[in-house]
Amino acid sequence: QVQLVESGGGLVQAGDSLRLSCAASGRTVSIYTMAWFRQAPGKEREFVAGITWNGGATHYADAVNGRFTISRDNTKNMVYMQMTSLKPEDTADYYCALSSSLIVAIPVHPSDYEVWGQGTQVTVSS
Repeated sequence: QVQLVESGGGLVQAGDSLRLSCAASGRTVSIYTMAWFRQAPGKEREFVAGITWNGGATHYADAVNGRFTISRDNTKNMVYMQMTSLKPEDTADYYCALSSSLIVAIPVHPSDYEVWGQGTQVTVSS
C-alpha cells in the first residue's frame, strides 16, 4: 500500500510563496499520475494541479494557473507544488493524491484518485 504525507503548509501573507511536498512510501509512485487538491471550510474538495507519471504533462485549475507549479522527483518518490503570489482565497487544506486511471491522463475529479494524504493547512492572510 502507498502512503502519502504532505508537508510545507503554514501561515503566510498575501503575495508570499510556499512549497508543498508530498512524500510517498510503501511503493514507488513513479508510474502514477499525481495531483494536488484543496478543500476550504464549507466547500467541496477541488482539483488544483496534476502531473503525469514522467512529468511530461501538467494541468492546472484556472484559479492557480501561472502562480502554482507542480513537479515530481521519481528518484525520491516525491511530488511538489511551488505556490507563488498567494491570495487569501488560496486558504485551504491541501491534499496530495494518486491516480491509476488509464482513461484520463490527469483526472480532475476526486473520485478518480485512489490514495490520499492527510493534508497540510495553508492560510493566507490579507
